Amino acid sequence: QVQVVESGGGLVQPGGSLRLSCKASGTIFSIYTMGWYRQAPGKQRELVADISSAGTTKYADSVKGRFTISRDSAGNTVYLQMNSLKPEDTAVYYCNADLYSNYPPRRGDYWGQGTQVTVSS
Repeated sequence: QVQVVESGGGLVQPGGSLRLSCKASGTIFSIYTMGWYRQAPGKQRELVADISSAGTTKYADSVKGRFTISRDSAGNTVYLQMNSLKPEDTAVYYCNADLYSNYPPRRGDYWGQGTQVTVSS
C-alpha cells in the first residue's frame, strides 16, 4: 500500500509564512510528479504547484513569486514554502503523487488527507 501524508498547516497572519511537507511511502517503484493542490470552500480544487522527478516546476499564477516547491534528494518528500500569505490563500491543501506502485502494480495519482491553511488576522 501507498501512503501520502501531509503536515505543516495552521493559522497564520497575512504576510506570514508557512512550510508544508508531504511524504509518499510504502510499496512504491517510482515517483514521477509530486504537487500541491488546494480547495477553498465553495470552489474547485486547483493546482498550486508541482515538481517533476527531473526538478521542473510549475506554479499557479496566483502564487508565483510567493510560493516555492522543492523535493528532497530521495524524491519521495515534497515541500511547499509559502511566503507573503494572503487571506485568499486560505484553503485545504492536498498533496498529490503521480507514482508507480509495486502492489498493486499500477501507475496512478495518490492523494494525502489534506491540511488546513488559514490566513487571517
